[in-house]
Amino acid sequence: MKQITAKELADKLERKEAIKVIDVREEIEVAAGTIPGAIHMPLSLFATEANQLDPKSSYALICQSGGRSGMACRMLEQYDFDVCNVSDGIEAWTGKIE
Repeated sequence: MKQITAKELADKLERKEAIKVIDVREEIEVAAGTIPGAIHMPLSLFATEANQLDPKSSYALICQSGGRSGMACRMLEQYDFDVCNVSDGIEAWTGKIE
């Protein structure tokens, strides 16, 4: 599984690379703030909602500290999605929050 840090993700977004962010935290966690433009897809619903994703896009998956997003990455890798896990999670994010 590919891994990046929150800092590396921030750099990619700043360079406007074609990568979409998926926040797999639960609703109550996301209510406290998420990365601007992130797709919210809680891990608890991931198996049923992942079919909405475009398999031709690149995704960075994030949760609080990297564990749940890692599980979601493994699910998508089974279907050949281009995904990477933000290994240090939103707790390491220093950019804007919405």
